Amino acid sequence: MNMTIEQNSVLLEVNNLKMHFPVSESIFSKSKTVLKAVDGVSFTINRGETFGLVGESGSVKTTTGKCILGIHNPTDGNIIYNGIDITKLSKNEAKKFLREKQMIFQDPYGSLDPRRSAFTIVKDAIVADGHKIPKGELKDKVNSLLELVELDPVIGTRYPHEMSGGQRQRLGIARALACDPKLIVCDEPVSALDVSIQAQIINLFEELQEKMKLTYLFIAHDLAVVRHISDYVGVTYLGKLVEVTDSRELYKNPLHPYTKALLSAIPLTNYEVERKRNRIMLQGDIPSPINTPTGCPFHPRCIYARKECLTCMPPLREISKGHKVACHIVN
Repeated sequence: MNMTIEQNSVLLEVNNLKMHFPVSESIFSKSKTVLKAVDGVSFTINRGETFGLVGESGSVKTTTGKCILGIHNPTDGNIIYNGIDITKLSKNEAKKFLREKQMIFQDPYGSLDPRRSAFTIVKDAIVADGHKIPKGELKDKVNSLLELVELDPVIGTRYPHEMSGGQRQRLGIARALACDPKLIVCDEPVSALDVSIQAQIINLFEELQEKMKLTYLFIAHDLAVVRHISDYVGVTYLGKLVEVTDSRELYKNPLHPYTKALLSAIPLTNYEVERKRNRIMLQGDIPSPINTPTGCPFHPRCIYARKECLTCMPPLREISKGHKVACHIVN
């Protein structure tokens, strides 16, 4: 996590992003309902920083990342990348930004072609979209990328099934770096790995960010991981951002009841502190994004909910400098 970045130039600005998917009520019905996967999300990421998106599974996180990468065309809102609103571009105009925005996936095995060797996987990424590089430099480029992610170039002859989970994820990172990206969307990149390997990969992300001036959108449900790597954190719930602030402030002074519940679930290494603290147990499951509650989406599970929470959606407002929260009970 780099909290000392001085330049304030914004690389990515997401404004009121919405991504709604039509869903048929049944195979025999012509009427359709709408799944609100993303419902009015806004945030910015400065160059060289990491913005963490956290929340329970099935929330806004991955869909937001896919909209930023151009995999989905948003229903509404703007995505301004490097000063250009990419939601207004044609497919041909958007192509020139494809290499600058890359994704690292949750499942390193499922995201790698099992028929291609490690060397070929990285090589194919380098020359994708007709990108030209002298043949004499191609092998050196692949090997240098493997070394950059702490893989011995001899592993280039291996196939994904012959590699460990940590090696496969390093290969996925090398493939993303092959395009010389400015922005990387990291979609739960360590959740499928052993805890000991998770720490190594997180350290690698930080080292690469420092060396290559990378900007990350880091998607996760593990707040402990997000705390370690992120400069700023956005907490999501049912398609919306409910709290946004810098990483240190979020853990020191969480304001939204949902954020407090998530933080209380993180196990502590200090036994005495862990034994004495009270965990916040949320009742019920997260509602369906097809049939979202009226008012604040969190009110059915919130012990502090009052009348206005049931009818009026609270705006995401600034409570203190840089600390925004969407909650009626927070003053």
